[in-house]
Amino acid sequence: MQTYIISFDKTGEEYVFGDERFARFFQACRSVFPMLKGSQPTDDGNFFMTAEERAEVLSREPGLEKFIRRVYGSKEFIQNIERYCFWLVDATPADIKHSKILYERVSKVKEFRLASKAKQTRKDADIPHLFQQIRQPTADYLLIPSVSSEKRQYIPIGYVSPDVIVTNLAFSLTNATPYHFGVLTSSAHMAWMRVVCGRLTSRYRYSNTIVYNNFVWPSSDPHKVMKIFHTGSEILRAREKHPESSFADLYDEVSMPKDLRDAHRENDRAVLEAYGLPADMDEFHIVEHLVKLNYAMTGRQYPEY
Repeated sequence: MQTYIISFDKTGEEYVFGDERFARFFQACRSVFPMLKGSQPTDDGNFFMTAEERAEVLSREPGLEKFIRRVYGSKEFIQNIERYCFWLVDATPADIKHSKILYERVSKVKEFRLASKAKQTRKDADIPHLFQQIRQPTADYLLIPSVSSEKRQYIPIGYVSPDVIVTNLAFSLTNATPYHFGVLTSSAHMAWMRVVCGRLTSRYRYSNTIVYNNFVWPSSDPHKVMKIFHTGSEILRAREKHPESSFADLYDEVSMPKDLRDAHRENDRAVLEAYGLPADMDEFHIVEHLVKLNYAMTGRQYPEY
């Protein structure tokens, strides 16, 4: 009987193929979870700070550190740019009233929202200390940039702590295992994305509704799922060997390290195998296959020309 060693949580757990614990684990891998847009601030920039501005704020009011969080949109995540925000979900009226900095910034958010032409935004001026729409994960999540360079073979995606705020300029996927990561970072998903995504100038504009929700996942064969779990984990391990490099460095076609490229190629092969496709299939035919699967999933007849 085959044994699988799972080390995604870095503690290392042993699962025996076919037993109850493996069945639960396998079900978690095969489940498709909703991908959400990050939280929408609608603040005219008043919640946000650069690293220098954060230092200046804390020099004036050190007690505000508990309300300051690291924040990622697409650019901050890919380029590892330090950016911070006030996250005031636990702030009391007294916290805001008795802080000169918070009171000034929250007042400006209120003024900005009241001046909006949108009825809902004016209504949300009643809660000016909060992001207008809050969709922050409460557990580790995959962050998927909404905008990425068309020059990259892969959109850089990765795991982020719930302590880091994800804005509406990126997407989050909670409960994602390395299997989900492996499929989403594969050449198959990238081929699908390149055809169906929108564009910002020439850059890719990923969408949870158009790209992710319409994507058909591969075979549920347990051996193939576990193989992708492994190859996805290997990509994460390869990245860990280059902690000094941003995703912009790692996923540049010139500077991408060989161990990371090799890990991606192994993952690509595993995902294509799960679709029943050869490792050397070109993007056109990969997309054709995925479109046919989409038609079948939705009960439509694929048009033959």
